[in-house]
Amino acid sequence: MQLSGRTQVVGIFGDPVAHSLSPKMQNAAIRDCALDAVYVPFHVTATQLSDAIAGLRAMGLRGVNLTIPHKEAACRLVDELDDEAALIGAINTIVNDKGYLKGYNTDGVGLLAALSAEFGFNPAQRRVLLLGAGGACRAALVAFCRAGAAWVGVANRTRERAEALVAEISPRFKGTVLAAIDLAEVEFAAEGSAATAGPVDLLVNTSSVGLHGESFRGDVTACVRKGGAVYDMVYAAAPTPLVAAARSRGLAAADGLGMLAGQGEVAFRLWFGRPPREKLMLQSLTDGSPE
Repeated sequence: MQLSGRTQVVGIFGDPVAHSLSPKMQNAAIRDCALDAVYVPFHVTATQLSDAIAGLRAMGLRGVNLTIPHKEAACRLVDELDDEAALIGAINTIVNDKGYLKGYNTDGVGLLAALSAEFGFNPAQRRVLLLGAGGACRAALVAFCRAGAAWVGVANRTRERAEALVAEISPRFKGTVLAAIDLAEVEFAAEGSAATAGPVDLLVNTSSVGLHGESFRGDVTACVRKGGAVYDMVYAAAPTPLVAAARSRGLAAADGLGMLAGQGEVAFRLWFGRPPREKLMLQSLTDGSPE
């Protein structure tokens, strides 16, 4: 990679960010497309986010991805939100057009593509439970509602946050029943599906639980019907505790690599005006080669 004064710089803001595989897949796509560009991880804390986004303009970065914990706060720091991002209330991608910053959310597209590829899962008329109520959850919730899910539950440690999210989104999607649930009810339900008023077809972890190898306090997979699936947005070199627990019950399960690649492909196109080669990003994450 030859860097020069004309090299376009893109990257990712997060806390933590050292674990991120986005640089590996984005730089693989940049090389494959022979672009004069580079993708760099930036460790940005919540208190630094405003200055960091202002720095996009000052330093002329082409754009960035945003990960935990910045997806919601960043909405207030850009000049414009695209329609999907405005509805979701969270962004994971910023495009810098000569100092004008526009925010996008590519998480929902990436999630649905990954679920289709991993499980052949179509959300229409299905029951889905989401763990967490942050920026990633917001994108997933909107995506499932748009896709015609029959019921979507949001289970969060702070139930009030789940209730606020459900109250905000439910008026916009009359065809989907939404429910706010205390996460503890899912973790310690006396019967597997008691907290969700029946078994669910799909369980999705949108929270950061598992990022450092930690587990939920109880068996959250007990609410998933036989033949159902579990998707963990967290990814790791070994199966996450949630994925391992799901597989031990005979459920189909996958981590977040497919979603990471799917949302990354959309972000790449927003920055560079062209898509990466199909499946190249996912292949770069699974081929075992160094970054």
